[in-house]
Amino acid sequence: MTAQAARATTPQPPILLRETLSSALGSIAVLTLNRPASRNSLSEAMIGELHAALDDIRDDESVRAVVIAANGPAFSAGHDMKELTARRGDGDHGRAYFAQMMNACSAMMQAIVHLPKPVVAAVQAIATAAGCQLVASCDLAIASEAASFATPGVDIGLFCSTPMVALSRNVPRKQAMEMLLTGEPIAAATARDIGLINRVVVAGTERDAAIELAQKVALKSAYTVKLGKAAFYRQAEMSLSDAYRYAAEVMTENMMARDAEEGIGAFIEKREPKWQDR
Repeated sequence: MTAQAARATTPQPPILLRETLSSALGSIAVLTLNRPASRNSLSEAMIGELHAALDDIRDDESVRAVVIAANGPAFSAGHDMKELTARRGDGDHGRAYFAQMMNACSAMMQAIVHLPKPVVAAVQAIATAAGCQLVASCDLAIASEAASFATPGVDIGLFCSTPMVALSRNVPRKQAMEMLLTGEPIAAATARDIGLINRVVVAGTERDAAIELAQKVALKSAYTVKLGKAAFYRQAEMSLSDAYRYAAEVMTENMMARDAEEGIGAFIEKREPKWQDR
């Protein structure tokens, strides 16, 4: 048997691992990118599996938070350039496939933002291009002190336009433009200082730290977290007056919820609240 045939018959490990961890009120879903040999590049299959997992989690009431982690020497190197380049032989030189992939990736990133549950990135190593975009799309992020972040598309003649959308919504303009125009990586501490990630931890502890952070949020009312997350992203796109008007509507709706009534009562009575997630 040839080596190629042997590889074809050998079962390949899943490219996305899913683990469920129990918490006090529900469970934490841990999604782990598992293409270490390809630096966890976001292939068509990886994007599809991530999006499918997010869709499944969205409808699973037992899951209260999500952690996205990765195995290997990189968190994610972004799009799979070999996969994309292979389509230059198409009749349209790959245009239709490139558009399909960029739109699929953008939809997956938006699925993170629209997920009614908090998503925490656990970054163990370098995250570049769409990998950096993935971190920026998560609600919270914990990074190893060995991690770094870059949008280096400019180095290969491909400006990181889609990563730019998430990046520019996380960090100030000048810092975003420097990353996009130079392609140079920034250290985890710098990423924390400019707001791309929440905190830096000792290498090897980032996954546990991300899970611990997810568990803290999981203790809150799922209804309140869902309402608040949606409101946060929506108001960010509004003018100041529109944002306050919308936020007042959300607060009024929130005050009518059973969990707000219970939470305020528990605060006044100095006891632990008992959430019903409604």
